[in-house]
Amino acid sequence: MSSINNLHTNSSHVWKNYEKIAIRFFALFFFIQVIPLDWKFFRDLFSFQWNVYDLFSLTKYTPQFFSAEGYTNWLIAALIAAVGTVAWINVERKETNYDNLYYWLRVILRYRLAIGIIGYGFIKLFPLQIPYPSLSNLHTNYGDFFAWKIYFHTVGITQGYEIFLGAVEILAGILLFFRRTVTFGAGLIIGFVGNVLAANIAYDAGEQVYSAYLVLIALFLFVYDVPRLYNLLANEKFTLANKFRPVFTEKWIANTRLALKGSFALFVVIYGITAYANYENDPYKIPKTAGLNNSYGFYNVREFIFNKDTIPYSTTDPNRWQNVVFEKWATVSIKIARPVKLDLTTGDGFHEKDIDRNYESAGVGGRHYFAYQADTLKHTLLLENKNKNHAGEQYKLSYTQLNDSTIVVKGVSEKNDSIYAVLDKINRKYMLFEGRRKPVKL
Repeated sequence: MSSINNLHTNSSHVWKNYEKIAIRFFALFFFIQVIPLDWKFFRDLFSFQWNVYDLFSLTKYTPQFFSAEGYTNWLIAALIAAVGTVAWINVERKETNYDNLYYWLRVILRYRLAIGIIGYGFIKLFPLQIPYPSLSNLHTNYGDFFAWKIYFHTVGITQGYEIFLGAVEILAGILLFFRRTVTFGAGLIIGFVGNVLAANIAYDAGEQVYSAYLVLIALFLFVYDVPRLYNLLANEKFTLANKFRPVFTEKWIANTRLALKGSFALFVVIYGITAYANYENDPYKIPKTAGLNNSYGFYNVREFIFNKDTIPYSTTDPNRWQNVVFEKWATVSIKIARPVKLDLTTGDGFHEKDIDRNYESAGVGGRHYFAYQADTLKHTLLLENKNKNHAGEQYKLSYTQLNDSTIVVKGVSEKNDSIYAVLDKINRKYMLFEGRRKPVKL
């Protein structure tokens, strides 16, 4: 058997009955939450594709019981832990070494929290989680955004700040790898992720439960040093740091511990390299196909003919295109006075096909977003609506680039309605691009 000798404080600690009950409960509760017992984890693991999002998904593991969602899973885990605690008390024949139990529970939670927070850190350090707003988004009315999209744009326009946030998360995770700095890492996470939790709730960003889970683990770890911090900071008394040091009587356990620590470190390195590679070559929220050459920009629809009828500019006609945006990648967005059934997702996830990469159109109304395939030899475009609620909506068009600022498109919709449009690029200046601290002539 292995033993852990506490060289300072825990050797004199006498566990009270309520503390024994509490540590049993939390050991079971967190064990259920941390150790992959959910078959869906292994399903995802064996269907793993080598990209940053699949690695990120591994760092986000939490169990899902049946079809339960949100905090219901916490409740189920708590009920199982409560039943297990009662059974533990009744069947226990030999007194549990609670110092050992507490130590190992903290070790498991340290690494779980470290991986979780570093998982988010790298996709911020290399801005993948919150991309810069698309040009189409800059031409969308403020009231057409969901609250979470406004929050993401607020962070996304300041890429340097997003990188800083990622660096803070990675630092906090690294601090958790070392026993002497756990409290610093946990305290940093409580403040940092606590703020993220508040933002997720306020902006309905969809990660409330998971961010609360990370905060809960950080609080559990932080409590370990609360009495000493209180004595030092509140009572202003001389306080000795905890000098707990594990001692293992069996060498294989010590070697296994080092191997596991090395495996975690290796995973972090691989994950960081993969995040950088994806950022450079294939940001998973943005379509990977480059847009039509010399097309990027905002276009006014100067002339529009629908089924051989010329329709003047209108903000109410459901068929008349008002303006068009060609992105740097293979997405076109069209402003039409036709209702948009909103995409209620957050555009998360990794998808091979551009049409399924819906971050730019998720949580946004006011514009219709189309993925397109361009045949530059035949000069044709196939536009397909990216919104799953409008699946099947498409345009088969031929295009002519008359010059650097005019594109003529003509063809048919999926309903066989004929379309003819003359698009004039408007060379607008954007304060986000030009900068706010130098003179700009608009």
